[in-house]
Amino acid sequence: MSSLDLSGIFPPIVTPFADNEEVNYDKFKDNFSKWNEMTFSGYVVQGSNGEYAYMRAEEKIDLVRKVRELAPKGKLILAGSGCEATRDTIEMTSEMAEAGADAALVVTPSFYKRGMTAEALENHFTKVADSSPIPVVLYSVPANTGIDLPAECIIKLSSHPNIIALKDSGGDITKIGYVIHKTAGNNFQVLAGSASFLLASYCLGAVGGVCALANVLGREVCKLHELHKHGKMEEAKLLQHKLILPNTAVTKTFGVPGLKKSMEFFGFYGGPTRSPLLPLKESQEAELRQIFKQFGGYQE
Repeated sequence: MSSLDLSGIFPPIVTPFADNEEVNYDKFKDNFSKWNEMTFSGYVVQGSNGEYAYMRAEEKIDLVRKVRELAPKGKLILAGSGCEATRDTIEMTSEMAEAGADAALVVTPSFYKRGMTAEALENHFTKVADSSPIPVVLYSVPANTGIDLPAECIIKLSSHPNIIALKDSGGDITKIGYVIHKTAGNNFQVLAGSASFLLASYCLGAVGGVCALANVLGREVCKLHELHKHGKMEEAKLLQHKLILPNTAVTKTFGVPGLKKSMEFFGFYGGPTRSPLLPLKESQEAELRQIFKQFGGYQE
């Protein structure tokens, strides 16, 4: 049975582009010099916030290889290897393993939505896990894919020896609790896919979080993890309340352009998004700046 301890916080890192929309590896290195000072358990490369849907296959693999070079020893790398076709996902997973990934984060296929029945999804993930040289983490992100991986499907897949976890970004806390309960005997872990419901997920048995906000407020998100770990629930509750608005801003409200812009308030490089995503308008940037003002940073 494959096993990794996924406890803790994993930022789904953004892909830094230059003005010509090519990957800016110098800025990538600069961001890591700051992230590596934080108590992250590892990094997610080519998740939704990495604009993976707009990346060429060779770019995705190169980014995994670069993160392996930049991340300190002992930090885990979860690489987004999901493709629409099962055979492509298998190939991408293998290549990312060779590039240094410790686990594959596999998103639900979604283009043919009517065909993505529970049976089809179980078949897809089973074939990927059977072939993968590294453990597989299921990834449900219905806001982007329109596919909410069914609880019963997750429960069945949790018994596969090479499927070790779920990253759930849907935010249905009752589903998260049910999955944790029903998979308790399968050496299966659940990661909250957002800082907005991180504490609630912890209270139900989740072990960690993959949180977009950790790109910006990594210390604060890691602090929430530590407060819960040490039973300081009142402090954890207050911090969770404080993180909901900025997290919503960089996910539901302004998305990746907002996440990248907010990083720049704190001395990170966000840079442009890759087209067709558009940059924020001045009014949106002003609103975002106001939301993050309470956390300090580079506000001028």
